[in-house]
Amino acid sequence: MIELNLLPDVKLEYLKAQRVRRLVLSVSIIVSLAAIVLLVLLLGYDGLQKKHLSDLNGNIASETGKLQGEPNINQILTVQNQLESLTSLHNDKPAASRLFNYLNEVTPATVSINDFSIDFTQQTITLTGAANTLSSINQYVDTLKYTQYTSGSSKTSGMAFSNVVLSSFGITSGATDPSQAASYTITLSYDKDIFDITQNIKLTVPSEVVTRSGTQQPTDLFKKSTSPSSPTSSPSNGGQ
Repeated sequence: MIELNLLPDVKLEYLKAQRVRRLVLSVSIIVSLAAIVLLVLLLGYDGLQKKHLSDLNGNIASETGKLQGEPNINQILTVQNQLESLTSLHNDKPAASRLFNYLNEVTPATVSINDFSIDFTQQTITLTGAANTLSSINQYVDTLKYTQYTSGSSKTSGMAFSNVVLSSFGITSGATDPSQAASYTITLSYDKDIFDITQNIKLTVPSEVVTRSGTQQPTDLFKKSTSPSSPTSSPSNGGQ
């Protein structure tokens, strides 16, 4: 079968250009429609977002108005803030209840305390009391100097007390109780960690010292002074 192309080249080029034109026009229309749809979606999203923000602002304003209308709202908020700070205040306060256990652990059985004062701000302690001999008082001073502490499961230790000074001592004249034959006053500083309520502290007392916590029938730690002491010697850092 024989086919004859009777169309001139110009006509063929024209028909080809028409097809390309229709193709380009179709693609342009599709792209334009897609752009219009995307624009509509973006405008709708923007409108919805603005409406959502407006609704949120309205809700905030409404709830704020309700809160401001509550009676004594300022007092309530103040109390709430104070309650939130209780935890930090509790952690910052010293564990003062440990003091009596510490004194029992470090005070020799032959020494008693007539009076003591503690300053949790300056971290200092003053002890006044009596003992059977001046040697026992010296032993007390050395015990305080070399007592260490550990915190929880930590293997590291530190000195529990520092600046231990035997500021005065003497022999009590006319003492009817042999355990009150000598008097003393000791001043010292303590490591703040031993009263840290967030830590579990354990004291390590020199083993050669027999303290009240180590005896089966300990004597009273605190005793009232019954008689005045004789003139004391000059202050010393470690006793006689």
